Amino acid sequence: MTFAFNDTIQVRKGEELNKESLQRFLKENIGGVPDGSLKIRQFGTGHSNLTYLLNIGEWEAVLRRPPIGPVAPKAHDMGREYAVLSGLHPYYPTAPKPYIYSDDEDVIGNPFFIMERRKGIVIDSEFPEHIKYDPSLGRKISGLMVDKLVELHQIDYTKTKLANMSKPDGFMNRQVTGWINRYERARTDDIGGVDQLMNWLEGHIPVSLEPAIIHYDYKLNNAMFSKDFSAMTGLFDWEMTTVGDPLADVGAALSYWIQADDPDELKKGLGKPPATIKDGFFTRREFLEDYARKSGRDVSNINFYLTFAYFKLAVICQQIYYRYARGQTDDPRFARFNQFVANLIQYALYTIKGV
Repeated sequence: MTFAFNDTIQVRKGEELNKESLQRFLKENIGGVPDGSLKIRQFGTGHSNLTYLLNIGEWEAVLRRPPIGPVAPKAHDMGREYAVLSGLHPYYPTAPKPYIYSDDEDVIGNPFFIMERRKGIVIDSEFPEHIKYDPSLGRKISGLMVDKLVELHQIDYTKTKLANMSKPDGFMNRQVTGWINRYERARTDDIGGVDQLMNWLEGHIPVSLEPAIIHYDYKLNNAMFSKDFSAMTGLFDWEMTTVGDPLADVGAALSYWIQADDPDELKKGLGKPPATIKDGFFTRREFLEDYARKSGRDVSNINFYLTFAYFKLAVICQQIYYRYARGQTDDPRFARFNQFVANLIQYALYTIKGV
């Protein structure tokens, strides 16, 4: 038996789906969907795309759609995420198998795609009550997180459909320029140090390593584990996946990998700190060293990538706060995101000096 911890919630007000039209779509387009009443619940984690559990009898699937209201250009592209999963799943089975994509807005009002339902344990800030935690478990999970990232980066991307969806040449230059432009479009508060940070990033772009498939949102609560934590049974949120510099992926992973001695502003910026602060989990330095040993890659320029990762995370939060400040969403979770953005900018400036 597998478990799901804090798996789903009642659908949040204003984020409901049209149950009748969705059920018709399922019956007409996906084989094996049984008769019966469609039940819909929502996965409560995440602050970007909306994810729902669909259930008819024993049949289950997962639906992904963009957030409510206007979104940033090129963001929340459901068709692209579906294409990524379609191309990647045969080579990396940890990625869920996608079933179908639809841009027919008459179904639920937005483009969406449907994929298989994976089952297992997802860890966010706490472990399920039935699991007795000890430091050895933290190390086991940490090592597995590194293993699956290395495995992803070892795939020959030229054999996958992602080769036709990505432009690895000049990747980091486009990333730095693109995320700076995103920040400029979503500016609200006057945050000290942000212009200094953007200037530093533009002036210190390193020569990229050999390109690889990168998840680019690789963090603990996007992973799902077996009951005994011997395997990762699922990895989710492939929206940002592309082919690019693998150290950009490592930097992004490290930016989410909070450790016990981090400042409270970093640990608690989005609520409760993640489970990675528990005794036994790798530190960022240990994560990096394990990745370097298992991948054989040179990680000497990681300070740039981690600094950029904190900036990128700040921009993502700023885009969300921009929507809140403009009244495009009234989700109370987003009311203090401007403060977290400011904290991330300051921490990015700090990490210029070292991990």
